[in-house]
Amino acid sequence: MKRLFLILFFMALFASTSPAQSSIAQHPEVTGAIKLLEAWIETQMAYRGQPGISVGVVHDQKLIWAKGFGYADVEKKIAATPATIYRMASVTKTFTATAIMQLRDAGKLSLDDPVVKHLPWFKIKSSFADAPVITIRHLLTHTSGLPREAAFPYWMDANFPTIEQIKETLPQQEAAFAPETRWKYSNLALALAGEIVAVVSGSPYDVYVRDHILEPLGMSSSTMLFPEAQHSRLAVGYGRRMPEGKREFRPYMDCKGITPAANLSSTVEDLARYLAFELSDGTVGGKTVLKSSTLREMHRVHWLRPDWRGGAGIGFAISRANDRTIVGHGGSLAGYRTQISFSPDEKLGVIVLTNSDDGNPGFYVNQIFTVLAPALKKAVPPAAAMAQADPEWNKYAGKYRSPWGDSEVLIVNGALVMIDPTADNPMETMVRLAPQGKNRFKITTENQNYGGAVGEIVTFELGANGEVVRMKTGESYTFRLK
Repeated sequence: MKRLFLILFFMALFASTSPAQSSIAQHPEVTGAIKLLEAWIETQMAYRGQPGISVGVVHDQKLIWAKGFGYADVEKKIAATPATIYRMASVTKTFTATAIMQLRDAGKLSLDDPVVKHLPWFKIKSSFADAPVITIRHLLTHTSGLPREAAFPYWMDANFPTIEQIKETLPQQEAAFAPETRWKYSNLALALAGEIVAVVSGSPYDVYVRDHILEPLGMSSSTMLFPEAQHSRLAVGYGRRMPEGKREFRPYMDCKGITPAANLSSTVEDLARYLAFELSDGTVGGKTVLKSSTLREMHRVHWLRPDWRGGAGIGFAISRANDRTIVGHGGSLAGYRTQISFSPDEKLGVIVLTNSDDGNPGFYVNQIFTVLAPALKKAVPPAAAMAQADPEWNKYAGKYRSPWGDSEVLIVNGALVMIDPTADNPMETMVRLAPQGKNRFKITTENQNYGGAVGEIVTFELGANGEVVRMKTGESYTFRLK
């Protein structure tokens, strides 16, 4: 509650009265929030030593912000962009679930069909004599009780099995739980769901998804089986940063028979189309890709976790935090961590793709929601616009550093502000710099929990060329970074 109050307070602090922008992406509240996020993400990446991140935000079915940070290839200095391709890993599962639901809506299967109805070879050991039969619904909600993986150590040796090998070894495996006993994540379950797509549709899994989901949504850079022609656009995957600061190169993984659980490759630009679809009525270009009622069915809880803070939808994870319901999925494959998340109520979706094993996309997703959602709420309907910033303030904007930490001065919504970009929540560190004369400002904030430099005078000291070289706060100072 404290965090929400601070966010709303700082957004209100910069509200004013000028003509509304025609596009929400250009609304001062939104552009100010994006500036803050860009400064924060850049600094977080620098201090964490992360190679690259690509970010996208969709609001009301429109891509309102997309940006790359760092490098897709550190050695070759190839910048990460919204068009950079990443391995999506388990985000693939949402596409497999969508394919199943399309076939369900077409009357070709039922979610409560036993798996064995479509895969007669499906057989696994079980010590649960009175357990219900495993159904397609169980596969998609991770309530089947199946083992997490097929009977191969592919996460260790990168040698993934074919679907034929999975068929051969499945009878040797044993169920971990009876169906509907508890939520248990399973790549094996989604691999089986993908094989059901292939059997029921009469098309190979990757072909079906391409023809019925990727192409209708205009996701031209997304593939289940990665073509050689796109390798130059693929972000290099890196391992986690070791204590000495180094990262190992992580080789490409072809997931083969586990493809329906993990093999999608995509971009921020393509996934923005996907989230726009998830936030729509299911119709794209006049064609129904999925019924709106089916989308809502996939987005609601079908298995509630014991703590009541989240659960499983159909193909999606659902969580509840800070009075917001988030639907989405994360992904983890050697060298990549990815996440897509959206709030149906707010018509807001966030994409964060990283190319390192410690990329932690959820950390960035959460902060983007925290900062941007209040700004969008104030921009719809457009509120009276902001006061105009003094053009002279542009020379003060930039990064500053001392042995004690970093500061960044920004112009946000017509105000000159300062943040600590290394903080987990930059909104809690934001203060306003109120003009007090030439190159002089006073630190102001209504946050009663903010101590330190509040009320102090900030003086920007200029060099012979008229550019800022130092920012003095009280008797302390930080130096401008070039």
